[in-house]
Amino acid sequence: MIAAAIRMVTTKNVVHAALWLVVVLGGVGVNYLLLQAEFVAITQFLVYLGAIIVLFLFGIMLTRAPLGVSEDLDNNQKWMGLGTALLLLV
Repeated sequence: MIAAAIRMVTTKNVVHAALWLVVVLGGVGVNYLLLQAEFVAITQFLVYLGAIIVLFLFGIMLTRAPLGVSEDLDNNQKWMGLGTALLLLV
């Protein structure tokens, strides 16, 4: 689940990010099942996997945004962002 979450935030394609989000939310639902919280797990599967992901994908398909890598959205401040994230983590 952690690998899918990392893959979700590092992918350049928004459709792939939404599909990785399906894997992450499915893992959260499985964790609820392992904790024997069946109602919360079923709610997780129905609400998040059933409705929210469909809404995300529907919105992505309707916006006609360019899919894939876009040089306009990338900048050279990745290292400063990584340093700030590590500073806030500590």
